Amino acid sequence: MDGQQPYRPAAVPPPRRPADGGVDYTAIFAALFALLAIAVVVILPSLSIFGQNMSILHQVPEGHVGVYWRGGALLNVNTDPGFHLKLPLITYFEPIQVTLQTDLVRNIPCGTKGGVMINFAKIEVVNRLHKDYVYDTLRDYGVKYDDTWIYDKIHHEINQFCSAHSLQQVYIDMFDQIDEKMKDALQADCTRYAPGIEIISVRVTKPSIPESVRRNFEQMEEERTKVLIAEEKQRVSEKEAETKKKIAISEAEKNAYVSKIQMEQKLTEKDSLRKEAEISNTMYLAREKSLADADYYRTMKEAEANKLKLTPEYLELKFIEAIANNSKIYFGNKIPNMVLDQRLLGNFLQDVVVKENLEA
Repeated sequence: MDGQQPYRPAAVPPPRRPADGGVDYTAIFAALFALLAIAVVVILPSLSIFGQNMSILHQVPEGHVGVYWRGGALLNVNTDPGFHLKLPLITYFEPIQVTLQTDLVRNIPCGTKGGVMINFAKIEVVNRLHKDYVYDTLRDYGVKYDDTWIYDKIHHEINQFCSAHSLQQVYIDMFDQIDEKMKDALQADCTRYAPGIEIISVRVTKPSIPESVRRNFEQMEEERTKVLIAEEKQRVSEKEAETKKKIAISEAEKNAYVSKIQMEQKLTEKDSLRKEAEISNTMYLAREKSLADADYYRTMKEAEANKLKLTPEYLELKFIEAIANNSKIYFGNKIPNMVLDQRLLGNFLQDVVVKENLEA
């Protein structure tokens, strides 16, 4: 490192200033030119068709796809939402909606089967173009494909329906079916000729009819309302009568059920008393039978005992005891109605003497 000069950066010259001491506008003009170019490329395309043809950068909004024409020929290229580039003046761009959209068809006159002219103020058709069929649909029917298959088709189908039905049917009887009939008719033709179009729903408003006819319908509706009110009153009266009948039947059934329970209770009590009486009678009969058997047994035994006692000696003893118990004894030549067995008296006296001797 000895003998080498140290490195020194070159001095930067100071910015040049105008001789008159003013400001340099070169950078400002460059920035303004850049902003103007961006505006021409981005903002002007959204202002006019000419701007779209002139622009290089374009935007596809959400829910849409970008469709392109080059020299009037539809390109089989679709772009998703976001910013994209194209050739100015040569390529034409158009955003096509592929989400649900509602087409409003207004003022649809038609004549009924009876010749009455009515007018549908508006009919709303909710539909959707499938993304996969965008190229085929736009190639066959253009960007305004809904004019052919929605607006014009609704006019045709409504007139077909009105010409086949009377005013009563269109305005009242079958009005609730028009939505589904229109939806089915539109979807059938779209499925056959433009399969990319899906009909989601159709909403039909009440048509306007001549004032005189409308008054007649209002009167008819009033009369129908009166009839409905009368029928409802009759139905209410029938329901009230039926309710009262059911209440009476329920009350009678309840009383009958209570009476049945009370009768069963009384029968149960009577049956209990009868069984109690039967038990008492059985006990009484058993007791009386036992007493009778005992008395019979006692009598029989006494009879057997007496039979065994009726011996001459026993009879003599009883006879003597009976005489001895007598407090008066008559002696004499004549004893009225007295039969005295001297042998018995002698035996008795002998026994008396023997007892006295033994006691002495």
